[in-house]
Amino acid sequence: MTSNPRTRLWRSTLAASAAIAVTAGVVAAAPDSRQKAAATPQLGLIAASKTVTITKYPWMNGVWLDLGTYVTSEGSPFEFKVNRKSYKDPVVAQQIIRQGKKTTTRTLPKGLVKDFTGLPGFVDVSITDAAGKPVLKTSQTFCPNNASGRIRPDAPAKSKYPQSCPTNPFTLGSVWGVEKGWASNTYSGHYDDKGVDLAPGTYTAKVTVAKKYRDLFGMANKPQTVKVTVDEYKEEPGQGARGKAAAGAHAHHAAGHAGHGKAQPPANLMEATSGTAPTYNVGHGPHPPAPPALPWALKKSARTTANVGDKTGQTDGSRKSAAQKPNAQRPTGKASVPNVPKPDLRSLPAYGITIVDGKEYDAPGKDFMAFSANVWNAGPAKLVVDGFRKPGAELMDAYQYFYDAKGKQVGYTPTGTMEWDPRPGHVHWHFTDFASYRLLKADKKEAVRSGKEAFCLANTDAVDYTVKNANWHPGNTDLSTACGQENSISVREVLDVGSGDTYTQDLPDQSFDITGVPNGTYWIQVLANPDKRLKETSLTNNSALRKVVLGGKPGARTVTVPAHELVDAN
Repeated sequence: MTSNPRTRLWRSTLAASAAIAVTAGVVAAAPDSRQKAAATPQLGLIAASKTVTITKYPWMNGVWLDLGTYVTSEGSPFEFKVNRKSYKDPVVAQQIIRQGKKTTTRTLPKGLVKDFTGLPGFVDVSITDAAGKPVLKTSQTFCPNNASGRIRPDAPAKSKYPQSCPTNPFTLGSVWGVEKGWASNTYSGHYDDKGVDLAPGTYTAKVTVAKKYRDLFGMANKPQTVKVTVDEYKEEPGQGARGKAAAGAHAHHAAGHAGHGKAQPPANLMEATSGTAPTYNVGHGPHPPAPPALPWALKKSARTTANVGDKTGQTDGSRKSAAQKPNAQRPTGKASVPNVPKPDLRSLPAYGITIVDGKEYDAPGKDFMAFSANVWNAGPAKLVVDGFRKPGAELMDAYQYFYDAKGKQVGYTPTGTMEWDPRPGHVHWHFTDFASYRLLKADKKEAVRSGKEAFCLANTDAVDYTVKNANWHPGNTDLSTACGQENSISVREVLDVGSGDTYTQDLPDQSFDITGVPNGTYWIQVLANPDKRLKETSLTNNSALRKVVLGGKPGARTVTVPAHELVDAN
């Protein structure tokens, strides 16, 4: 049973991989190019630079201990399939071993991997001060999908693996991987914002792959030593509150699923070098996306955020996959629903559940229960909806499209409307009746319905990348452009296979008015496609329920959130 821990659905803001092979001069540390390809991945640990500088900010709790160390994979990719059959079943991680056209799998030891954030305790870090006195020992989780880049010119130009590891407690499946001939940053601390307390000064850090993983994957015991300088932040002339405001905006954007109304520590735009801090795919939240973070290795070479980005040979996570273009004109001819693959919309149980004082909604004297919700597409086809606006009309006419196996459009059907939502946190076109939120009594009869019914569809999270036709690199992820502008005449909204669309509890109408609702046991229902306007593979799996227990008294209501089967997280 839990009580509102912060939940982050982050994708990566990755350190540019040029830092691996060029900027930070790691070529000398890369494996011997004469090494013969092996049947299983040959893994190594390297450091992008022998020295790093970390800035300590007065408004942050500690520092992010990104030491610029990377896991390399030679001979074949370092790949995993991670999933669970249901929330009643534990997470199972399988290593996928590729040798030419032959593929084998092996299941990792039971209980080693308990969620989808990566390999826990993969790296051990010990730090000594300038006098050689031990000051810190810690371990770090390794997400193979972190910041990555090539370590040799003959490696694949692009990595096929997703960016980042899911942190949504209701994730169902994920794929992790370090591409053959690539290296991936070992640091994953930005996922949960756990900084370490280091005073300004100079240190020596020793980074070692934990013995259990060296034994499991056949890695040599070759620790990396990095000299660390922790500097106190000094405000630049003319920066003042503006710099802090920019950092604060970045932190609020990062806090996609943090508890409603809780102040979040500002994040530093120079700090995120790990491949785990967010710039996109964080769910619909009340703040616009921040600029890409500038990694220390790029800062060292006087580069700027203007030329940071995913490109051939590197993933730094700063890319934002913008909106897809709608058809040039609204469909003509007879509407039809052909016998081709269709999307399958499913809901995740609500989470991020918390009580909000009505004053925050300009409704003093009332009590609200806010929550985050996600509807995802299990496939095997993506959901594509175009909206077309008649001159002067307030609504767009919406159409769902259908495609054959070759991607050719072979049918369409009218599917309601889209409406413009000008409220802060939205400011885009919403597809109406995409999902419904209802608070049900213990007997499953409706008690309250949320005012939220219309949605901007965007691929904000990876829910299950192990389903058939899952797209590991979806488009339509940039929330600032995914659903059009006020003066748009047409919009395309897409929910790709394997991805879900999260609305956080910070947004307007992402809550129930519980002012007159008696204490007791209730169920939050997230219902996809409530009016069945969208054509799907199945309509029997659109609802998800989350049990809550209301208590307290007016003006001081409480909510207790029991575990949902094996998922004891809110």
